Amino acid sequence: MEVLRIVVTGGVGAGKTSFIRTISEIDVVDTDKATTDELAQIKATTTVALDFGRLNIAPDQSLHLYGTPGQSRFEFMWEILIAKAHVYILLVDAHRPEHLRYGRRILNFINQRVQIPYLIGLTHTDCPGAWEAEDIALALGIADQVSQPRIITVNATERASVVKAVIALVEEVSIYCKNSYYKNSSN
Repeated sequence: MEVLRIVVTGGVGAGKTSFIRTISEIDVVDTDKATTDELAQIKATTTVALDFGRLNIAPDQSLHLYGTPGQSRFEFMWEILIAKAHVYILLVDAHRPEHLRYGRRILNFINQRVQIPYLIGLTHTDCPGAWEAEDIALALGIADQVSQPRIITVNATERASVVKAVIALVEEVSIYCKNSYYKNSSN
């Protein structure tokens, strides 16, 4: 069986667990626990280790989706989950600009450890005060990158939106593999 491992990461409340629950064809394995700190104002539960979902895309191919915890005290799980990933999506809560610095921290953390394709998924773009993609790119420090990652809008609770994001992630892996093949064959 061929498996494509996708990591879904981002800050607390960005929609990671919802994203995986929306697309997974199995009951999602989660490690959600009741929040006991200031996060209780945002959500009732939080992921403390990982979420896992699966989607078969062909008889011998499947996508494994791994959701990271959103809190930095669990960053050891970020490292474990990203180590064997093929691609990742950083979900960014567009209406909480105070979370953008943290999104940048996650992005830097992962990119210092692995060189794999990724996307930025903007969630909560329909909420009052949501930032525009260009402003978020500036805040994440990716606006001036030569190969800036694609930024897409994602509604983590809407299946069609999550499917579109997953297709974009698969395309990113395909482009990456194709470019790697041509780069290696020209040597």
